[in-house]
Amino acid sequence: MTNRKMFFTMLWGAVFRRRSRAMMAVIASLVGAATLFCLASVCVAVPQQMNEEMRAYGANLIVTPASATGKSQGIDTATVRNVTALVGAGHSVKSAAYRYESVRINSAPYTIAGVDVKAVRALNRHWNVTGDWPGSGNVMVGRDVADALGVKVGSRVTIGYRAADASASASSSASAKSDSDESTETAESSAQGTQSTQTTQGEQTTQATENGRVLSDIMDNNGTEFRIAGIVDTGGNEDSIIYATTADVSKLAGHERGADVVEYSVNAMGDELNAIVNRINKNTNTAVKAQTVTKITSSDTRIIAMLQTLFWIVSLVVLVLTLVGVGTTISSIVSQRRNEIGLRKALGADSRAIGVEFYVESGIYGLIGGLLGTAIGYVLARVLCATVFGRAIGFDWLLGAGSLLLSVAIAVIASIPPVRRATRIDPAIVLREE
Repeated sequence: MTNRKMFFTMLWGAVFRRRSRAMMAVIASLVGAATLFCLASVCVAVPQQMNEEMRAYGANLIVTPASATGKSQGIDTATVRNVTALVGAGHSVKSAAYRYESVRINSAPYTIAGVDVKAVRALNRHWNVTGDWPGSGNVMVGRDVADALGVKVGSRVTIGYRAADASASASSSASAKSDSDESTETAESSAQGTQSTQTTQGEQTTQATENGRVLSDIMDNNGTEFRIAGIVDTGGNEDSIIYATTADVSKLAGHERGADVVEYSVNAMGDELNAIVNRINKNTNTAVKAQTVTKITSSDTRIIAMLQTLFWIVSLVVLVLTLVGVGTTISSIVSQRRNEIGLRKALGADSRAIGVEFYVESGIYGLIGGLLGTAIGYVLARVLCATVFGRAIGFDWLLGAGSLLLSVAIAVIASIPPVRRATRIDPAIVLREE
């Protein structure tokens, strides 16, 4: 019998003659591989899944006009398309444009936002709306506005537009939106610039006159009657805004212009999101400036970092426990085979050959445990992601191969101390005991 055939014969006997010990080593590797693969799969999937879930809570990037002229005219449709193309390069994106105007209801000033209802509804799925969204001749009011006016769904209100009031419309609303989302101070400064520019224009060109006198009667309640289709309650500054279709706002104001703010919800975060912002700001052709919404992006980063840290800590604990479990099992196997090792050394077997046999035996336990554990870990990861996120994850073959190799490596590393003790057994002492 050749040495190679003898080696595999001894290995086969070592694995299958002591099934209970072998089963314990396989189970130890299996539990470790299943837990580690499950946690690693979830840890890899969590950032993307969490990012997609957080997108349901509004925009993480906003765009406003960069120049004074742009602030008075708004962002035109062509510019919005160009910016959307920049934002959406390699990413899925949702967007919504807002045109803000100042109006009066019962002589009190309010802000009305002209929106594309479909786009705003898709972007802000977290909004709690009682009734319906805006439509032609119908508006949706914020909870604070509804409480102040004492109205409910189905009520009618007369909304008046005053050209002199338009001076602060875009600025105050853009600032309110910026404050609501806690974005950077740039949005606030741009809003103030808009207010200053439009105030000057309003004073010079838009004040109405009658018989050569300026009309400044704040008690004038004339306007257009709208039906309240719904009431939105978000707990933020959206509750103090009236929402109407862009067409109704243009008709009410008597002219069309671009958006004051364009919001984007893009599936990017951290450095990737900052790169998008820099790309927009460096593009001089768009005449807009972009900024991240600090509240959303910081929440994304903080939650994901906490979850990943927790997963890696648990993984480290499982790794240590797997090492201990496999090492203890191999130590028990070595102790049981102490007399066999002494006899083989007395017959001329060298320590290296004995060590290699034990290492290969441990690797086999790790391989079997890794295969079964990776399969079980994938099932657990699918169940966990389906339960928590409502989505399935695919099998990551690279991660699977890594899990298998790690299981074998852990089993071999865990066997080093007991195998070293086995190779130091003195055959004379063992045979004397026999």
